[in-house]
Amino acid sequence: MQIVSCPSCGAEVQFKSHASVVAVCEYCRATVMKDADAVKDLGKMSSVLEDFTRIQIGTAGVLGGRNFTVVGRIQLKYSAGMWNEWFLMFDDAGTGWLGDSSGLYTATTEMEATGSLPAFDAIAPGQLYTINGQRFTASEKRVAQCIGGQGELPFRVGEGWQARVADFRAGGAFVTLDYSDGDVPALYNGVSVTLEDMNCQLLRDDEQIKASAGKYRGKLDALECPSCGTGIKYLPGVTTALVCPSCQAQLDAAGPKAQILAKGESVERVRTTIPLGSTAMIFNVQYQVIGAMVRTDDEGTAWTEYLLYNTRANFFWLVETSEGWSRSNVMTTWPQWLSTSSDRVELENATYNKLYDYPATVQWAAGAFNWRVAAGDVVHVFEFENGPTRLAAELTKEELTWSRSTKVSFDQLNAWFGNAMRADPLHKMPNEALPSTNVATKFLWWILGLNAIPLIFNFSGTFFYVVIAILAIYLPAKLFAPEKGKK
Repeated sequence: MQIVSCPSCGAEVQFKSHASVVAVCEYCRATVMKDADAVKDLGKMSSVLEDFTRIQIGTAGVLGGRNFTVVGRIQLKYSAGMWNEWFLMFDDAGTGWLGDSSGLYTATTEMEATGSLPAFDAIAPGQLYTINGQRFTASEKRVAQCIGGQGELPFRVGEGWQARVADFRAGGAFVTLDYSDGDVPALYNGVSVTLEDMNCQLLRDDEQIKASAGKYRGKLDALECPSCGTGIKYLPGVTTALVCPSCQAQLDAAGPKAQILAKGESVERVRTTIPLGSTAMIFNVQYQVIGAMVRTDDEGTAWTEYLLYNTRANFFWLVETSEGWSRSNVMTTWPQWLSTSSDRVELENATYNKLYDYPATVQWAAGAFNWRVAAGDVVHVFEFENGPTRLAAELTKEELTWSRSTKVSFDQLNAWFGNAMRADPLHKMPNEALPSTNVATKFLWWILGLNAIPLIFNFSGTFFYVVIAILAIYLPAKLFAPEKGKK
């Protein structure tokens, strides 16, 4: 360990790892760089947005039989969201990284590359590439900006520093190509992990998380939409991507003030079966519905997806369709998929046959999400089935993800959510009149018109009784039908 004085404020700054090049002073936020026997002040580093991560500087664990300690962090933001990269120091003096994104963790260590590697601009998610003799599928391609940091880091980094990275997967294997320093990338070998698998110690508990989450020079846990003034409540630190339920404006809550990213059309709130903010006790863990969106396919079929979150568990989705409900989880072990034109995939010695292949478009969204979402967003979906289990690949120009879903009975949902569940029809919009009322109205007017034809030529007192009979049927239906905009 090397201890130096901060050239900005004089406070003690520690370098625990010999591989660390810079450290962020915890008192004045100065970025301190080691330079031979001296230190330099590279300027102030922005504070990280305190999120719901359980990891902190000092967290320790075991990875591949090697003990490690977390000594630093950088926070990166890209067009669709943000994530943390934690710098690890191993007891054997080695170093590595722990990626922390939406409750999913990937541990990586640098390795030597053999053979040629693809150019960054040539990488496309969903395509196959050979890296160190093994075939991988490109899963993600990001250009991200550093928005904050803390602790020790192995390279010079500051506000505005840009990372260019591409991730690749093959089953449970994971590699990253880092092009941040130029056209020749650094290669990192990785694996998907959990905090429990790594036997992590000194994690933040729920009270620490609640006390600090969302703090960016002050706690931000409720705000008014800068576009329309609607009050928005959300879990600070879980995500910075918000969608106003009233005007559909996209909001970024990563700073002390919410910023409008894009204005949406003013629309009335969609009445979802599960209201935003509802809580459910699922397998002895309390989850909260933090976001909801309605998507449609190319034939106009609509379904609703609800995002659920707990501080000690990963995000997952509840999907409501006209056929029923299902629970969907993001997969860390991917199936074998030869190409996007293949009609089957292999996973854990089982074959899944292709069911559907269609574009899915977001029609409406509200609440908080672990990526930036807006009406009009389109992904291409490939669905595969084996018995009661379905696998789905969602592909865009920047990312490919896989999820696994299983059916959930309505009785089970009622047991989870209780009285929070609504019994309204799927995707019923506030201004929709009941179909039965519309049909009855048209039918009665048709009867009235049919009876009026002969009366034009042979008017009699019977016309009065026909009108009275029709009004006796029509008026009660009209009076007791739901008003527009109400449910």
